[in-house]
Amino acid sequence: MFKGGRELQMKLLLSTLILLTGLFSSPAFSAALEARIDISEQKMRIYRHGILTDSWDVSTGRSGYRTPTGTYRPQRMYKEYYSRKYDNAPMPYAIFFRGGYAVHGTGSIRALGRPASHGCIRLHPNNAAALYGMVQRVGKKNVKISIRN
Repeated sequence: MFKGGRELQMKLLLSTLILLTGLFSSPAFSAALEARIDISEQKMRIYRHGILTDSWDVSTGRSGYRTPTGTYRPQRMYKEYYSRKYDNAPMPYAIFFRGGYAVHGTGSIRALGRPASHGCIRLHPNNAAALYGMVQRVGKKNVKISIRN
């Protein structure tokens, strides 16, 4: 090895690590937390740094109601929330992503796995609590909610 070769190797290694760290922390690469909702499957899949960690049944908009598709970030969150529009229906662990649309827990757990909501994305209360905690830990700006048909 030539003189200074070890130092050059270390600089190259350090440069490579800095480059890779920048790529992996870039928002374009992946969010720290992503909830991907597939309306046709009635499933939510949770990805942490691009790695699938959880898969849960959901209920999305039933006939006459639609769940919006697209990519969103959480706007506001409430551990306890009651719908002003639908007779004070409880919406535990609500994560609002577009106006009045939210991901939230439901007492109608038998309906999970098929369309049953007024457009929100319903989860089992335990899963809603888990998702709520994950979003709190990583911060709303580091979360992506992706919804497709």
